[in-house]
Amino acid sequence: MQPTSVEKPEQAERARDVALLDAIVAAAGEAARLIASRSASRASLEVRAKSDSDFVSEVDLAAEGLIRGRLATAFPGAHVMGEELSPDAPPPAGIVFVVDPLDGTTNFLHGYPEYAVSIAAAIEGELVAGVVHNAATGEIFTARRGAGAYRGSERLAVSRTTEPGRALIGTGFPFRAVDVLERYVHQFLAVARATSGIRRAGSAALDLADVACGRFDAFWEPLLSPWDFSAGALLVQEAGGIVTDLGGAPITLARGSIIAGNPAIYRWLFDTLTRVNRAP
Repeated sequence: MQPTSVEKPEQAERARDVALLDAIVAAAGEAARLIASRSASRASLEVRAKSDSDFVSEVDLAAEGLIRGRLATAFPGAHVMGEELSPDAPPPAGIVFVVDPLDGTTNFLHGYPEYAVSIAAAIEGELVAGVVHNAATGEIFTARRGAGAYRGSERLAVSRTTEPGRALIGTGFPFRAVDVLERYVHQFLAVARATSGIRRAGSAALDLADVACGRFDAFWEPLLSPWDFSAGALLVQEAGGIVTDLGGAPITLARGSIIAGNPAIYRWLFDTLTRVNRAP
């Protein structure tokens, strides 16, 4: 039986998305192995400060160069949007790879095992594939639009927690934007008073992966770049969770806030943060 004209574009789109996921998983795996190979010599790495409390190492740059080369070979003409090599480049139409070659650089430099390679693929601004590869532990989280999220071969689902008092929430401190820190402190206090705990591990990509697999019930951060959250956001969505900015709008490939969680705790956290943000 011949496929209909409606089915053909859908099949081509699915095949393209599968190819994109395969490419980013392979590139992330190579980068993670490179990072792991340099972990023993981290004390001698060349490191420079991009700003206060924000660093980049030669490993970040080497990993992003590797990823950029692999993706350019797999998808010639696609745009690579990355923290170290093109942080200010606006994403054009077509295929865009959003890359954080080492999310959690400070963790890596201190031997704290929370750092990852994060790569997302977007088409016309819509996320279609994502991978977060924990370079310290080897855990690999993947997602494809409409096909679910996985840790290895295990299908992921967000937690079923509905009571804030039993919820564990992930967060990130706005250390690059001290002007929003005071408002964040009020957010932190409101969430801490009503939940079973808050965790800040230092890698938004892994925090979002933890929401997708149910370790966290929700996550928020006032200010992130797209390479910090794009792959993780798709993981949460494909695991049955909700992801928006703190105003409730869909996330885009632009710098901004993020809130993610299972449906019940997302709604509670959104309402809580909204009340704090509206307070005088």
